[in-house]
Amino acid sequence: MEIKRSSYINTIFPYFDTPVIKVLTGMRRVGKSTLILQLIRLLQDKGTDSDAILYINKELLEWDFITSYMELYKFVKGFFLDKHYAKRYVFIDEIQEISGWEKAIASLFSESFADITITGSNAHLLASDLATLLSGRYIEFKVYPLTFKEFCAFHQRSDNTVKEQFSLFLRYGGLPGIHAFELSDSAVFTYLHGIYSTIVLKDVIQRNDIKDPALLDHVIKYVFDNCGNITSVKRISDYLKAQKLTASVDKVLNYIHYLEKAFLVYETQRYDIKGLRFLELYSKYYAGDIGLRHGLLGYKDRDINGLLENIVYLELLQRGYSVHIGKFDTMEVDFIAEKQNEKHYFQVCYLLPNEEVINREFRPLERIQDSYPKYILSLDEFQAIERNGIKTINLIDFLLAV
Repeated sequence: MEIKRSSYINTIFPYFDTPVIKVLTGMRRVGKSTLILQLIRLLQDKGTDSDAILYINKELLEWDFITSYMELYKFVKGFFLDKHYAKRYVFIDEIQEISGWEKAIASLFSESFADITITGSNAHLLASDLATLLSGRYIEFKVYPLTFKEFCAFHQRSDNTVKEQFSLFLRYGGLPGIHAFELSDSAVFTYLHGIYSTIVLKDVIQRNDIKDPALLDHVIKYVFDNCGNITSVKRISDYLKAQKLTASVDKVLNYIHYLEKAFLVYETQRYDIKGLRFLELYSKYYAGDIGLRHGLLGYKDRDINGLLENIVYLELLQRGYSVHIGKFDTMEVDFIAEKQNEKHYFQVCYLLPNEEVINREFRPLERIQDSYPKYILSLDEFQAIERNGIKTINLIDFLLAV
C-alpha cells in the first residue's frame, strides 16, 4: 500500500499554476519520484488530462536519449506540439543527469510554456547557474527520509508497540524503500548497502571525478562512526594519516563537501551562545539517514546517544528549522533550532538515570538567560522533570507530536 507523505503534498501542491519552478532536492531514494507521481495523480484527480502532463525520469533507461539541454528542450516542445492545452505540466526527475539542463528550464519558463517541477539528488542543483537565470522564480522543497511518524504509517503492524516500532526505526532508518522488505538485518542492510554504493558512485565519485575512492571510503566511515561527536577536518586528516593514508586537510575538506552535496552527510556548526558568534574550528556531522550508516558499519548499541541526536537533528530539519549546536563557556547544548521568530534549545540523551546525569543535562540550559523554550529529550517513559522552566519530554512523544 502506498502511503502519501501529506506534509510534502500539502506544501508543494498550492504552488502549481503559479509562476515558480518547483524544485525537489534530497538524497537518492528518499521518495522524490514517488512524490512526483502522487502530485501527478492529484492533478489528474482534479481534472487535468493525462496528455497534458509530461514526466521524464532520468533514472530509467527509456530516457537515456536526453543527455543535453537542447535535446531536453526539443523533446518537451515536440511532445506538446499537437496538444493544445491551456495548461501543460512538465516533471523531470534527477535533472542533474542532463548536461546544461538549466538553460532548457530557463527558456521553457521564460516562454511560460509549462508548469515545471524538477528533482535532483545534489545540493549543487541550485547553485550559480539556475540562481542567476531564475532568481526569485523557483522554490526549493527539501525532501528528507521518513520521520518516525511517517515510518509508523509506512510500517503498519498492529502487533507492534510504539517502542518496538521505534527500535526498528532506530535500526533501519527512514528510507521508504525498506518497507518493501521484511524488516530484518539480512534483507534491509543488504538493500541499504546497495543504495549507499549507488549514492557514493554516482553522486560523489563520478560527479566529482574522485581518483582515490578508497580514501573517500575511510572518510565516510570515520564521519558515520562519529555521528554526534564534535570533530574537525584536521582531526579526521590526522586520524587517516595515523592509518598510513595520505589525507591532507584540503582533500578531506573537499570529500566532506562532496558528501554534503549528495545529502549523505550534514555538517552542523557550533554557535557560541555567550559570545553570539559561530565557531569555525569544530563541528558535528550527522548521517543523511541512520539506516545507511548501519548498512555500512552495522548497528552498535553503544552509539545510542549519537543515533538519537541524529534522529532529532533530521526531525528538526524536516520541521523547517535551521539547526546549530550550542556552546556556553565549556558546556555544550546539543541543538539550537530556529525558524522565523521561533527558537528552541534541546538536549538529547538516552536516559536520565540519576541526579548526576540530570544535572549534567540541565546545567547548560540553565546558564542560558533568555526566555526561549528549553527541552531535554530522552527515552525515559515515566519521569517528567521541570526545573527552572526547562522540561523533559519523552523523545518518542516528541517525534510523534506533529
